[in-house]
Amino acid sequence: MTSEIVVIGGGTAGVRLARQLGAGARVTVLGEETHAPYNRVLLAEVLAGRYGPEVIALPEVPVRRGVRATSVDRERRLVHCADGTTVGYDSLVLATGSNPVLPPLRGLGPGLPDGVHPFRTMDDCTALSDAVRPGTRAVVVGGGLLGVSAARALAVRGAKVVLAQQGEHLMERQLDVSASGLLRAHLELLGVEVHTECRVRGLRTTPEGEVAAVILADGFALDAEIVVLACGVRPRVGLAVDAGLEVRKGIVVDDELRTSDPYIHAIGDCAEHDGVVHGLAGPALEQADVLASVLNGDGARYSGTRALTRLTLASSTSPLDLAAFGDPTPRPGDDVVQLADATRGAYRKVVVRGDRLVGGVLLGDLASVGALARAWEGDEALPDSLPLLHLLTNDGGL
Repeated sequence: MTSEIVVIGGGTAGVRLARQLGAGARVTVLGEETHAPYNRVLLAEVLAGRYGPEVIALPEVPVRRGVRATSVDRERRLVHCADGTTVGYDSLVLATGSNPVLPPLRGLGPGLPDGVHPFRTMDDCTALSDAVRPGTRAVVVGGGLLGVSAARALAVRGAKVVLAQQGEHLMERQLDVSASGLLRAHLELLGVEVHTECRVRGLRTTPEGEVAAVILADGFALDAEIVVLACGVRPRVGLAVDAGLEVRKGIVVDDELRTSDPYIHAIGDCAEHDGVVHGLAGPALEQADVLASVLNGDGARYSGTRALTRLTLASSTSPLDLAAFGDPTPRPGDDVVQLADATRGAYRKVVVRGDRLVGGVLLGDLASVGALARAWEGDEALPDSLPLLHLLTNDGGL
């Protein structure tokens, strides 16, 4: 007898799982958004006007759109939905993703003031796209991957953009200081004003409730008609908490991506495996593939993902490709190979620990990224005969 599989979440992980399970499986996907499933990674390209929303649509699978799951009855194995319906399951998969982090700023109440936007969903993207015009004063709060992508997209649309980053340099999780400096120079060429070590204290609004300025910790005010909050994301675990599942940073899963309830699994941004919440598309896809094998009885196991971060900043005057993997900050005793070409805006660096590649950053010239990523993702020992400088040649020396 074919089991009933219910997937809560119509994003990258949930849709990939449904596709991998195949047409013969009895799968119900509940998607809270009314849009057809789409590739969230490419939202900045839609905001920039480079793609239409239809271009980033995921391969179609049947999804009950606009349906929000409100609770899980583990004893009766039922999912209750906001529209009053219930869905029974033999296996339940939580692919609920993550929510944007809204910082504790003065002037930021339970509802966002007009002109203040998160940047996580297609609705967020549409609202921003409708609001931006050439010359619009926009402040992006947060200098991680999402903030950099949003700032670039708004600048391409002609906005006057200020990027406020609390940390010492942009994309601190992925880049070292040198690479971050090149990224900053690229954004500034596009007209983005970048402030690092810049803490935002609050917002100032008009009597009509529209945002007027971003107030910094030193009291300086950045005039703003649009504010984008790109301060990171947090795993969406409310359903799991209410259902009594084990939750730490995310919903805790084992190597079969099974939660503390043997009939419930979790994948993607909401899942925590071996203490790690990845929050990236690559691990979400890999987890979906493994879980499809588990549910099909193929005995697969998930051992973690070594993910590569890739970002393309396209523009007619100053395009830039960026790739980062692992930890680019060396420890004592590590070998570091680094090449920089300031005239071309190219930078390549790898960190080797013993006989293993442990991290790297490439900007501008990604010819060697494929071979390097394969060596890192496979945790392969580097050949003894390989001069380390060759790691930065076009084939990665491998």
